[in-house]
Amino acid sequence: MNASLPAEPDFIARLRTVLPADGLILDETGRRTYECDGLPAYRALPRAVALPADAAEAAEVLAICHAAGVPVVTRGAGTGLSGGALPHPEGVLLVLSRLNRVLDIDPVARTARVEPGVRNLAISEAAAVHGLYYAPDPSSQIACTIGGNIAENAGGVHCLKHGLTLHNLVALDLLTASGERIRIGGAAAVEGGADLRALLCGSEGLLGVVVEATVRLLPEPPAVSVWLAAFASVAAAAEAVRRIIAEGLVPAGLEMMDHLALTAAEDFANVGYPRTAAAILLCELDGAELAVEADGRRVRAILEAVGATDIRFARDPDTRRQFWRGRKSAFPAIGRIAPEYLCMDGTIPRRHLGDLLAHIAALSEEYQLPVANVFHAGDGNLHPLIAYDSRRPGELARAEAIGQAILAACVAAGGTVTGEHGVGVEKLDAMCIQFNAGELAVFEAVKRACDPAGVLNPGKAIPTLNRCAEYGNMHRRADAPEPLGLARY
Repeated sequence: MNASLPAEPDFIARLRTVLPADGLILDETGRRTYECDGLPAYRALPRAVALPADAAEAAEVLAICHAAGVPVVTRGAGTGLSGGALPHPEGVLLVLSRLNRVLDIDPVARTARVEPGVRNLAISEAAAVHGLYYAPDPSSQIACTIGGNIAENAGGVHCLKHGLTLHNLVALDLLTASGERIRIGGAAAVEGGADLRALLCGSEGLLGVVVEATVRLLPEPPAVSVWLAAFASVAAAAEAVRRIIAEGLVPAGLEMMDHLALTAAEDFANVGYPRTAAAILLCELDGAELAVEADGRRVRAILEAVGATDIRFARDPDTRRQFWRGRKSAFPAIGRIAPEYLCMDGTIPRRHLGDLLAHIAALSEEYQLPVANVFHAGDGNLHPLIAYDSRRPGELARAEAIGQAILAACVAAGGTVTGEHGVGVEKLDAMCIQFNAGELAVFEAVKRACDPAGVLNPGKAIPTLNRCAEYGNMHRRADAPEPLGLARY
């Protein structure tokens, strides 16, 4: 006689009662679809996958899991790059992709009310009929969702002038760990009390689950121009960035790509980038027509003064789109160099750009792995793409070592280990470099206050003190030398 199958856990049986048949995935093949986010180096199989159709079903899933002490990890489109949506093997993966409605566009208040599964780009598409758009635009905006953008406080090409997700967030509807719905923020321009939006934005699903967001819309600018400048050295491009900002100019976007990144993007997208350049800058200006023209003259003078070898100007929409298409294609284009990459996300003061990029080049040579740099130069948010092939012994470990060295250098330069991709699981050790025990204890206290049972996305974003102590011991025992050039900073 065959042994009887193990009894189904009670929380699974209860989930069956609140979700439709296609809203609960239990078979291994179905669950395997969700084993990782955009960081495939980390994988785990969830115990169950819940796909609620609305906020009410999501609340019931949370209430059931909270009562049973079952971990819940919230996921949007799975485009995150730090393992923030990595499933818990004993938990439920709460996928909000079906909550994908644009609920309201208010052209007078210039706001959009949306569910968390709405794609970033879809907000601008819905608002376009009113001459409005949503400013934060991550490279993955065609796929990433606003819920994930809020979880990581995403930025994008235009965050220099128009701000990160936080700066464009008006209100949130949030489910607590136990499934209670609360509202944070509102329509008023000024509100009293603590700014809980700032606390929740970038909290990586540790404090609650967003089920509705009201975001700020901007009017389409009357004039837009984009300057593309090529340089014979990375240092010259970094100096151009420093001078543009020092002159008091605030471009809508100021992006930099090194030779490896721009040639990969050109091979992929064929947009006409100058292949011989050591680096290029893309500088977008927007606003009133006369102001854009005046600022453009100042930008050109700066580019010429620092020795740009090629300067191009785009005013018409088609050419502007071509310039940006290459930049937006850079991440997938790295697939032409290697099948996998790690994308770091450190942020540094702009004055250190040249030195830090030279440091990254030295690390690339030391560890014998290519590193392509494509990033938000205007606010010092670096995105080194460390290319590797995990099928080759030791390459993933070397890629991770380069990543840790880059983040250590960012902290030593007065920066931070993440600008918009979050900590997730990837940067837990790097958090031990940036924060001391007292600071980490404050993070833990906030987590306990919002989620006393510790069921929301456990093991992410906040390293334990034991982990940091062990990381310190490992760091001291490592055969590899300290990251190159840290003394400079």
